[in-house]
Amino acid sequence: MIPIDERCEALALIDKAVLAGAKRFKACEILGITIRTYHRWISNPSGDRRKGADKHIPRKLTDDESKEILHICCNEKYKDMTPYCIYYSLLEEDSRYIASIRSFYRVLRANNKLHHRGNSKPSTSKNRPPEVIATGPNQVWCWDITWLATEIKGVYLYAYKIIDIWDKELVGWEIHDREDEKLARDLFHSLQFKYNLKGIHLHSDNGHPMKGMSLLSFLYSMKISVSRSRPRVSNDNPFIESYFKTMKYSVCYPGYFKDINHARSWMADFVDWYNTKHRHSGLNFVTPQQMRSGEYKRIFKKRNQILKAAYEKHPERWSQPPKQWNGQHKVYLNPSLETQQTLKKNKNAA
Repeated sequence: MIPIDERCEALALIDKAVLAGAKRFKACEILGITIRTYHRWISNPSGDRRKGADKHIPRKLTDDESKEILHICCNEKYKDMTPYCIYYSLLEEDSRYIASIRSFYRVLRANNKLHHRGNSKPSTSKNRPPEVIATGPNQVWCWDITWLATEIKGVYLYAYKIIDIWDKELVGWEIHDREDEKLARDLFHSLQFKYNLKGIHLHSDNGHPMKGMSLLSFLYSMKISVSRSRPRVSNDNPFIESYFKTMKYSVCYPGYFKDINHARSWMADFVDWYNTKHRHSGLNFVTPQQMRSGEYKRIFKKRNQILKAAYEKHPERWSQPPKQWNGQHKVYLNPSLETQQTLKKNKNAA
């Protein structure tokens, strides 16, 4: 790199030549530089653009101004105020302007003085729930509680539902007149006699029953791993929310229930229909029971044979060969952005 003193000397010679009537670009050619180099040297005399090099920044605060900001913010009068309040207090009470509010924040952050002030709980960022993959039944369950309206305004019943995200089967449900962690614990306790709960990953939202100590202690004793949705983010628990929509938008849904016995009777019939007769779009239009029992493999094989025969008989009626159904089935709960892009790419390729 050309030393600064040589640059300054070259600039002085060029300016002297221009005053004598020479063209600036010709003077630059004689010295072996371009006119762009000349303008760059004029705008930045030091010419060192390397990271960490000393640079002249006209808007940068001086050391004394930064120390003054620190002194004021740590002063007894302002120590409990935010930079915004300090900034406007200085303008109104002391008729002083030192720097912008952003500069106050930068100086405080650089000196590790930017901390939460006040008695309110500081805001925290909620991380996305972990990505979980289900490749078979009884690996990942989701559960939630939904309200069921009664014929009495303001009185509700509560449906506890647990769904297996792999085959979409309702593995457990109960209806009660209240939300209670002990009732939830009893529901999971009853399921241990039907399913092997060890190793299951259980996902839920942040409701009070989901975080109850009696329920959590039981789940941990059964070696069930637990994850929860972020507050007010329904997409973190999509499978159970989708089921609730299917249930409440069903043509047979009564809308209002007479009492708890009516709700339990209707729910028993609906769950039986959902598990054994409902062709689920997320399962390539087989029922959850067919998926769990493995019967879906025979169904897909039969579909493939019939569609292949129809295509071979009249190929001119098809714009492309018919889809071949297969038994490979993976379900992602809260997939990462990378996984979402991969799944979208594979879908478009298919």
